[in-house]
Amino acid sequence: MSKITPMNAIEMQCLRQSFALSTAQMAELTKVSEAEVIAWENGEAEAPMKIQKQLTEIDDTIEMQVLNTTDGIEALFKTEPKRRLAFVVYPTQAIYTQYNPEFLSSLPLTELYNTAAWRIKKECKIVLDVEVTLIPLDVEAYKAYRADNNMSESRESRAKWAKTQL
Repeated sequence: MSKITPMNAIEMQCLRQSFALSTAQMAELTKVSEAEVIAWENGEAEAPMKIQKQLTEIDDTIEMQVLNTTDGIEALFKTEPKRRLAFVVYPTQAIYTQYNPEFLSSLPLTELYNTAAWRIKKECKIVLDVEVTLIPLDVEAYKAYRADNNMSESRESRAKWAKTQL
């Protein structure tokens, strides 16, 4: 395992912003006070290395999702014509927790999952010339769709519902 180079104030702020987190959310994620996060970003204190490692690992997780997903999309389009894709994102933490619990250990906040989806969208456009639309999960519409199509709850059902929203 390589040693992590300490982040300076600007790097801490940029990383938080790249995750689309407020200082309060960053404090929640790292289990410190919001004042401590602000102090890190103002250069008044250095974030503990344990926290810097945690944040770097989250960023690495997001980047791996981007790479794995875009690789999968690229492979799919070798056998199928390019088309528009829809990815489900989660408008609230409660919906994310209910419908996507498998990511909670690595990406505990919906904003982190949605950041991964945003980065996938950008990568697909730039590298693959594929349009991806992020579709916020509308729970009631999704439940109605499942009922109308006699489907159980699954990632695949959410993907099929999202496709109907394009």
